[in-house]
Amino acid sequence: MKLCITGGGTGGHLMIAEALVEAAVSDGHEVIFIGSKSGQDMKYFATYSAFSSVYFLNTTGVVNQKGLGKVKALFKVLIAFFKARRILKKHNIVATYSVGGFSAAPASFATLSRFIPLFIHEQNAVEGRLNKLLKPYAKDFISAYDKNLSIQGYPVKDVFYKTQRVRKELKNIIFLGGSHGAKSINDLALSMACELIKNGIKIMHQAGERDFKRVEQEYKKLGVEVELYPFTKELPILISKADLAVSRAGASTLWELTTNGCPTFFVPYPYAAGDHQFFNAKFIVDNNMGWCERESEDLKDKLLEILKEPKLEQKSKKLLKHSTPDVAKKMIQEVVEQLI
Repeated sequence: MKLCITGGGTGGHLMIAEALVEAAVSDGHEVIFIGSKSGQDMKYFATYSAFSSVYFLNTTGVVNQKGLGKVKALFKVLIAFFKARRILKKHNIVATYSVGGFSAAPASFATLSRFIPLFIHEQNAVEGRLNKLLKPYAKDFISAYDKNLSIQGYPVKDVFYKTQRVRKELKNIIFLGGSHGAKSINDLALSMACELIKNGIKIMHQAGERDFKRVEQEYKKLGVEVELYPFTKELPILISKADLAVSRAGASTLWELTTNGCPTFFVPYPYAAGDHQFFNAKFIVDNNMGWCERESEDLKDKLLEILKEPKLEQKSKKLLKHSTPDVAKKMIQEVVEQLI
């Protein structure tokens, strides 16, 4: 079976694409990727061997554009739409899986225009505008936040399942601000460093490339030893070592932490579209699996409150119950079943 995976723009969307292509290829299917020259698509998949072919079209986000910028962005999508139609025809694609993001628009519309079945995965608790627009025309729509859908869970890499464990004692804490870092989380880590070390808690910290030097210098001034990174691909290993995390609430990171059973204090990015990071974290809090606080609030007081009585084991066990293995494989298998 020849499939197309489309979407991206951010790492979160692309991680889902990666999980899907690995599942599809392991089942013997051929998969192409259609993304954008903008965003992180090329960084992820320009040399990624699991796809038989990759295409990066000249598109940009539309939602955040204004006036003439929006018109130009829509015109780029229109041109890319016709290119995507030709690509789908060339490869005899029988189904397309959209993982969302602005990169998904041309190939998704091209798929519908050629009467090819379209499947959609929504990564956030708040549906993206493109996904909301395409949802009525999709063959199926998957979201980890809706208990009524045919497939439950969120596709993450197998390593997070293989290293999952119940946390019982706080020995290691990890601070995660995403690949670019988050100043509020970095500052929280610095303000808590001495107290954490004093209590025998080791610190792991991904500070982001933009803020790394400042954070590194501040730790040196404090005279504390931490495991500090600007960005690292060894995040699965670090998360498996952590007993508690402080993190943004992007969907992929949230579900990787959930899958691994790591209780987390979420500090949502305040400018995320539709405030989706807050609602991602709210899902975790509403199910009594973690904590969340707005960036504008007193993060140090909240973290101190958590440290007094974290109830790690209770929350960790609940997280693992929400961990659904082989989600990507189930998503691909459903495509096959729908096409038979």
